[in-house]
Amino acid sequence: MPAVARIDPKTIFTPDEWARLSRHSLWKGPALVVCAWVVIIGAGALFILLPNPATYILAVMLIGARQLGLAILEHDAAHGALHPNPKLNDWMAEWLCGAAVGGSLKRYRPYHLTHHKYTEQAEDPDLVLSKPFPVTRGSLHRKIMRDLTGQTFFKQRIQPTIQRLRNFLNGAKRKPARVADSPVMRFWIVNGIAFAALTALGFWWAWPALWIAPMATWFPLVTRLRNIAEHAMVDTKDDPFSHARTTLANPIERLLIAPFWVHFHAEHHLFMFIPCYNLADTHRLLVRKGFGARMRIARGYAEVLKAAAPAATRHPAAA
Repeated sequence: MPAVARIDPKTIFTPDEWARLSRHSLWKGPALVVCAWVVIIGAGALFILLPNPATYILAVMLIGARQLGLAILEHDAAHGALHPNPKLNDWMAEWLCGAAVGGSLKRYRPYHLTHHKYTEQAEDPDLVLSKPFPVTRGSLHRKIMRDLTGQTFFKQRIQPTIQRLRNFLNGAKRKPARVADSPVMRFWIVNGIAFAALTALGFWWAWPALWIAPMATWFPLVTRLRNIAEHAMVDTKDDPFSHARTTLANPIERLLIAPFWVHFHAEHHLFMFIPCYNLADTHRLLVRKGFGARMRIARGYAEVLKAAAPAATRHPAAA
């Protein structure tokens, strides 16, 4: 199928507006990376200082959401928007964002740009994430429970590792990756340093309890919510303004589900090289110029989930 239609920003914004929105800051991207890690460390410290079930649940949610935040910043880097220096942009993405959560910028960038080129069409590699919706409420509840109980994490992360080990022990030749990279090596380098540092401080247990547990539970859940909100049940046939959905997240949703302006996804698909810290201004300008009626906008994640799993739905993807 042909690539999806695009909008020339010069037909919508003045030169001054577009220059402001598309400018890549020298300091804002690095500041967001620091912010993500400050929240992660602060949430962990909160539980260590005040250990009880409430602070643990809060820490898991905050850390899991910031793990998504690191993936979002790596996503920005895939568009060259984390830093105007390309080498620094890629280094921060690989080592300060992706490494800790097992991401690979080299593999993600071509995959993700294909998603932008063929959004919601047969060639879109992310189509599998949105195509099943809407589903029944029971199906959605089962998906959420699989995320929160670690089953999704096991299927996506542990099971493939076990299979690769079995293949190695059986003498099977390993199929080369399409893009050569070593995300597993970076993951264990960064996590090994973190584990060693925590052990030296007397908190070895914090790595499995306050890093792996959020990665196995809250991170998969908020990633699923993000995928549903961004493209599920969105028409992409004709109008570029309808290629993705923007969700007007409230402060709690931004804290626990949608960090770093990821909820402004329609704006991101319209102008994919705008850095994440300028997406809110992009949204306000588009609405002010009268384009809001053409966009897919939800009033929060509860509205998205209600549409994704309406009470009367009967759908083949109800597993």
